[in-house]
Amino acid sequence: MTKLGWDEFFDAYRAGLTERGLMPGRVICQMKKLYWVHNGEKAWRAVLAGNFFQKAASELELPAVGDWVGVRGSETDDQWMIREVLPRKTQFVRKVVMENTRPQVIAANIDTAFIVNGLDRDYNPRRIERYLALTFESGARPVVILNKSDICDCVDARIQEVESLVPGVEVIAVSAGTNQGIDQLDRFLEPGKTAAFLGSSGVGKSTLVNLLMEQDLMDVREVRENDQRGRHTTTHRELFILESGAMIVDTPGLRELQLWGGEDMLGDVFRDIEAHASSCRFSDCSHDQEPGCAVKAAVEDGKIQTSQYESYLKLKKELKYLDARQNEFSRRETRRQARILSKEIKRVYKNRKKP
Repeated sequence: MTKLGWDEFFDAYRAGLTERGLMPGRVICQMKKLYWVHNGEKAWRAVLAGNFFQKAASELELPAVGDWVGVRGSETDDQWMIREVLPRKTQFVRKVVMENTRPQVIAANIDTAFIVNGLDRDYNPRRIERYLALTFESGARPVVILNKSDICDCVDARIQEVESLVPGVEVIAVSAGTNQGIDQLDRFLEPGKTAAFLGSSGVGKSTLVNLLMEQDLMDVREVRENDQRGRHTTTHRELFILESGAMIVDTPGLRELQLWGGEDMLGDVFRDIEAHASSCRFSDCSHDQEPGCAVKAAVEDGKIQTSQYESYLKLKKELKYLDARQNEFSRRETRRQARILSKEIKRVYKNRKKP
């Protein structure tokens, strides 16, 4: 199982799985409620055990592509049962669109995240910031891929612009259409390590996966000419093993990426802002209207880009609203549970009074 990424971190849980009669395997594909789990020799179809949803405290505890799970079955079975999910080294979590307090794990146990953005009209530094925040929060290493370099006349300027967002994050320009620069990804694809391709629809994630696999595994389509936006050609998440021994995960395009976490998840992306924030007059400064704000002063002096500052305020407001909604949901759930308990106590007390 080492070739699938099993290491000392997961080996610490092997004895516990054996005691419970479970075999470890890695989720390599997920299609709604159906999973494929690989044990290092073969992939098996699997479903969640009947009591899995009862045990799971939240959707974060449900299996995702990249997870190591404990399964039960036999080699003659057509279907295995997933009994538990092992602790994760990294996890990509977003807020489900149109849901106030519902998270979704995109992928788990990813070592490197390839954040793919097109160099066509879909190029968007603000979207890259969102994906960087998601990646830093996950614990994986971010690498930004600027695809479609063959149709861009200012590739170097785009690279410099993205590099200025978060100094130290590697930015690579490639063209999946002409195969230009694809070999630059090889140094991030190590045997036993897993990389995931993240990005919106039409940026070329599936085309890059096909090039790395040297075969057409994922369906690809042209982007719309009127707005350069892609269609959802990838409808599920899947993990592939390269000949080098590295693993890659293709994910469906996310037309809207809503973050899940606290305001502190922005620190790694907006480092300059966080550095100036320590000099604000008030320790709880929101960097918006308060006097003596060092961040606003840095923006006025040109030390912080206005676009980055506005993006920071927008994301911070979004996360603050999410936190408020979660707290409200928690309060409502507490009151609901209290009402259920009260009714049960009254029912038991009433039954005891009966002769």
